Amino acid sequence: MNHYPQAWGRPRNDVYGPYDHSYTHSAMPKTHTQSPAVTGTSVLGVKFKDGVVIAADNLASYGSLARFTDVKRIRTFAPNTVIGFGGDVSDMQYLDRLLQTLEINENYLSSSEHSLNARNLHTYLSKVMYKRRSDFNPLWNMMLIAGFDEDEKPFLASADLLGTTFSSPTLATGFGAHLAQPLLRRLMPNDEESVKDVTKEQAVDAVRACMKVLFYRDARSMDKYSIAVITKDGVDLKEDEKLENQSWAFADQIRGYGTQVN
Repeated sequence: MNHYPQAWGRPRNDVYGPYDHSYTHSAMPKTHTQSPAVTGTSVLGVKFKDGVVIAADNLASYGSLARFTDVKRIRTFAPNTVIGFGGDVSDMQYLDRLLQTLEINENYLSSSEHSLNARNLHTYLSKVMYKRRSDFNPLWNMMLIAGFDEDEKPFLASADLLGTTFSSPTLATGFGAHLAQPLLRRLMPNDEESVKDVTKEQAVDAVRACMKVLFYRDARSMDKYSIAVITKDGVDLKEDEKLENQSWAFADQIRGYGTQVN
C-alpha cells in the first residue's frame, strides 16, 4: 500500500478512508441578504379624500456610507398603483422584476375589465414575502402599496420581510415609523373617518414636511426624493424633488451626551 505524505493534523486516507465531500453539500437555499449591504431608508404614505400620496428619498446607503444618491425606490404599476420600497436594494430590484413580469402577463392574458388593483398587488406581494420567509431566505424589504381597491376607494397597506401586513390612513417604514408617523397622524384624528376631510394639498404638504424632518434627523437620508400622487386619473410621479427652506438654526439648541458646556 502506498503511503502519501499527509499534512500535519490531516487524517490518513489509508487509515480512515477518503473524505466524503458530500457532507459539505447543503440542501438549504442560498441566503444572499441575511445581512443587507446596500439599503434604502423610510417610505411615507398618506391617504386623502381622492387618493394617496407616497414618497421616498433617492439615497441608497452602503452600510453607513451615503454611497448611491440617485436610486429611485418608488415603482408604478398600471393603471394607478404605486409601490414604495425600504430595505435591501438588491431585493427591491428582484421584486421589481417580479412586478414587471406580472404586469406583462396581465397585459397579455387578461381583459381590460380585470386589471390588477392595489389590493390585489398587496396580497400578491405579502404572499411572496411570506413564502420567502418560510424558506428561511427572506427578501429584506418593507413596502408600502398605494392606490385604489376594487371599490375605487383609496388603499394604503404595508408588507414586510416576514409577510406581515398592516393597513392605515398613514404609514411609514424605517426611521419614518418613529419620526414621521406622529406628524402624519395629526391629519387623521379619527383614523379612516378623517380621510374624507383631507385634501390633496394637505397630504402633500404633510409628506414634504416629514421628508424634511427625516433629512434633519435620519443620517441615512438625503434632501432629494421622489413623490407620487395617486388619483383615479393616474399617477403623478416626480423623482427629483428637492427639499426647500432648510434651516439648521435649531442645531445650537441640541445638547448631546457627555459633558455639557454652558
